Formats: sequence, structure tokens, C-alpha cells
Amino acid sequence: MKSFFLNLWEDIKSFFSHFRVYLKWLALALVVGAVLGAVGAGFYYALFYAGVYREAHPWFIWLLPVAGLVIAAMYYFFEKNPLTEENKGTNMVLAAVNGGEDIPFRMLPLIFLSSAISHLFGASVGREGAALQMGASFGSTVSRLLKFNENDSKVLIMTGMSAAFAAIFGSPLTAAVFSMEVISVGVMYYAALVPCMVSALTALYVARLLGVQYAVYALGTVPALAPLSAGKVMVLGILCAVLSIIICYTLIITERGMQNVFDNPFVKIFVAGTVVALLTLLVGSQDYNGLGTAVILKAAAGQAVWYAFLLKLLFTAVSLAGGYRGGEIVPSLFMGATFGCFAAGFLGLSPSLGAALGMIAVFCGVTNSPIASFIMGLELFGGQGMWMFGLVVAVSYMLSGYYGLYKSQLIIYSKYRSVYVHRKAHR
Repeated sequence: MKSFFLNLWEDIKSFFSHFRVYLKWLALALVVGAVLGAVGAGFYYALFYAGVYREAHPWFIWLLPVAGLVIAAMYYFFEKNPLTEENKGTNMVLAAVNGGEDIPFRMLPLIFLSSAISHLFGASVGREGAALQMGASFGSTVSRLLKFNENDSKVLIMTGMSAAFAAIFGSPLTAAVFSMEVISVGVMYYAALVPCMVSALTALYVARLLGVQYAVYALGTVPALAPLSAGKVMVLGILCAVLSIIICYTLIITERGMQNVFDNPFVKIFVAGTVVALLTLLVGSQDYNGLGTAVILKAAAGQAVWYAFLLKLLFTAVSLAGGYRGGEIVPSLFMGATFGCFAAGFLGLSPSLGAALGMIAVFCGVTNSPIASFIMGLELFGGQGMWMFGLVVAVSYMLSGYYGLYKSQLIIYSKYRSVYVHRKAHR
């Protein structure tokens, strides 16, 4: 009996010890979420009005090479050894979490301003990647101020990533899980679950209070679960896995090619900006510049030209390889939505349904984040297509291989066998 009460007392002490940890992370998550919710709202408005102003002044595209020089100068003066050290962007975030390194605070204003400039003048880049960098920078800075150890610092970085991603994208559950899942494929940092979830929801709440509005997507007709419909979804998953590999490989060879040809970052970004401007002239529209949210919405409504994903890939590869800032996630969603809308035609699926499945399948294929991708489908399109989301994500995850947008991403366990591999993604 005595041992029973001793064990009970130890359990009670353990509970209150854990509760103190819970309160610590709850308080930090609320603060981080509130701050990054406001920062994310500011970033949202900066990119929104940059896009509106560029569309009202289409000749701005011809200033893109000059804007690139401004971005290169910003990183030249504020980044360490910019001519010899590769700026990793989101890769820096993943490397910091995996290697226990600090992320400098200057990364937040740098990516904020450079992304706004990139969008204002028409570079084909995203925003969620930039949000991850801003969130990680803020989380790492708070961690240094509080003198946290390496393990707690990792959690706080992921907390910041979740908050900024949620404020920009409007999907808090996706943001929380993605921040924990993308770091190391096969292993999730569950210790960060409470702070990531609370910070994401707080950031979303603050962003909405500040008037941020998020895109609403239609799903279309969802067929009942049957062998034929399941087979169609699996075929689309296979095709999206192939597209994911093509996207990653194209970004790889474009980045390496431009780096080999242009050692000087000023020359490289000026040439890239000139190429994007000329491509815009040839295409005859600015559908492939900036975020391309309007095209994503058209694809989700079942309206997209079949070659849209190829043009977006070309624009994005040149922009990112040249050094323009923003991110790769929204361009990947663009390519997934437009390809899925096109592929649905010969698979006998609703075009809007194909766009929805394409978005989450390609997102999964390029980020190696199946759980976050499945949750994204639920948050963006509702639960009526749940079985299709799960199936297309599973197929895309398995068949997209070890490619990924982030070369600092670790693949801990194999996608094909229950074995430990511990390797980096191809990028």
C-alpha cells in the first residue's frame, strides 16, 4: 500500500511538472502567434497591393531586372559572405532545426521586403516559403533572448513557422502539422504539437481581426467510393508524383545551370529578370507572374488551359534560380491545380475535383508531407472528398521518390520499406 501511494505521489508531481511545461509553451505560443499573426497580415497586404499595383501598371515587368539588382544588393550588404555562401532561404530553416543552428533576425525583414519587391515587379514566386522563413527567424530570435537550449529552440522555431504559415495561408491545422512534418520525413516532433497548434490558431485569429481574407475553393462533384473511381484517383496520384519529380528536377538543373554560368549574383538576377520579362511579353499576359491566385481559382472552378502548369514551372524556375524571393509552395499549388484540372478531362473526373486533388497531391510530392497534405485537402475543400484526398496523397507520396523542394530536408525512413535511411532529399 505504501508503494502505491508513493507511486501516486510521483505521478501527481509528474503531472504538475508537465503542466508547468504546458503553461510555458501555451504562453509562448500565444505571444508568437499574436506577433506573427500581425506580421503575416502585413505581409499579406504588402503582396496583395503589390499584385494589384502591378496589374494596373503592366509595364512594371520591364523594371524586374532592376528590382532584382535591389534584392541582390540587400542580400549582399546584410548576408554573410553573399558572393561565396549560398543563401539557403527555407533550406536554412530546415538546416537550422536539424543542425541546432540559429537563424538570424535579419532574415525576417529581408525576406519580407525582398518578397514584396519580387511580387511588385512580376517575379514568379510564392509567399508561404517566405512566411516559413519569417516565422522561423522570429522563433529563433525569441529562443536566443530566452536562452533556450537546442531542443526547446527547435520547438520554438517550429512554433514560429506554424504561426506565419497559418496567417498567410489560412489553414492552421495544415500549418501546424506541416511545420512538424517537413523537417524530417518519417519522424515528427510531437513535442511541438501544442505550441504549433496554438500559435497557428492564434495567428489566424489575429490575421482575420486585421481583415485578411482567404481564398475559397469549390470541390465539384465527388463520386462514391468504387473500384473505378478509386482507380482514377490512383492514376491521377501517379501522374502528380511524376509531375512533382519534374518540378523538383527542373528547379535543380535551372539553379545549378545559372549558378555555373553566372558567378556574380547581380548579373544572375538581372539576366533572370530579363528572361522573365521577355517570357511575359511572349505569353501576352501576366497570369504566370506573381502568385497566380486568380489562375488557381479558375482551375478550381474547372477552367484552366492545359499548358498552364508548364509555363508556371518555367517562370518559377527562372525566377527562383535567379535569386528572386518568395517561395515555392504557391507555384507548386498552381501547377498541381492546373495540371489536375487538365488531367481530369481524360480521366473522367470533374475538372474542379481534379484541380483539388492535383493541388494536394503535388504539394505532397514536392514537400514529402503526406499528413499535412491530407489535412490541407480537408481545410480547403471540406470532408466530402476525404477518401480521395487520402488515396491521392498516399500514391503521390510513395512514388515521388526522394525528391523535394528543400535539399536540407532529411528523409529518416524509407518510403518503400520499413527501414532507416537517414538521407537528404534530392534538390
